[in-house]
Amino acid sequence: MDLGDCYRLLGLRSGASFAEIKASYRRLVQQYHPDINPDDKKAKEKFIALTEAYKLLLEVVPPISIPQQSTQSTGATPQEITKTYSEQISHQTPQHKPTPQPPQASEIEQRLKWKTYEQLQQFLKARRFPQAIALAEALAERMPEDAEVRQWQAIAYQIWGRALIAQKQLPKAKIYLQKALKTDPHNKALWDEIQLDFQKLEQLL
Repeated sequence: MDLGDCYRLLGLRSGASFAEIKASYRRLVQQYHPDINPDDKKAKEKFIALTEAYKLLLEVVPPISIPQQSTQSTGATPQEITKTYSEQISHQTPQHKPTPQPPQASEIEQRLKWKTYEQLQQFLKARRFPQAIALAEALAERMPEDAEVRQWQAIAYQIWGRALIAQKQLPKAKIYLQKALKTDPHNKALWDEIQLDFQKLEQLL
């Protein structure tokens, strides 16, 4: 079950908020709960699928109702956090100018963005690459004009591609490295790193 299937199963649009996911799940499980439909096999299967979809979405969609939080609480600016993240993933700091956030972006969107960034780091450190990519893609869909979000998404693709090379899943690794380049095509540092990945991949083919 992919992220899109989870949203559809819960009757939601892709990129729905945490509150929307929670409300839809509660409404649907009341309808399909086995206690309410004790002899209905289809209802039981639906209940199980809904629960699985809900659990996956909880892993990749951060709550919006988080405490008031800014990057100042960490003692670092957004640009410094981006730099640290890039160093952890590609071992080379991408040289780019941070793009100013569009003025229509609300404070809650910014809090959501940086809370999601923290979760993305945790997924990558734990090598939970499919969850990391699903999270990055969901954030990119929500904030398609944000250059930093595109960079995070591209780096998530790259680190997954490298892991796939190590696992000898070479065709799949090539796909994710290409997706990384397509997602952030003007990031020269990322481009140089991925060219090295492609060289290693070609040696193994």
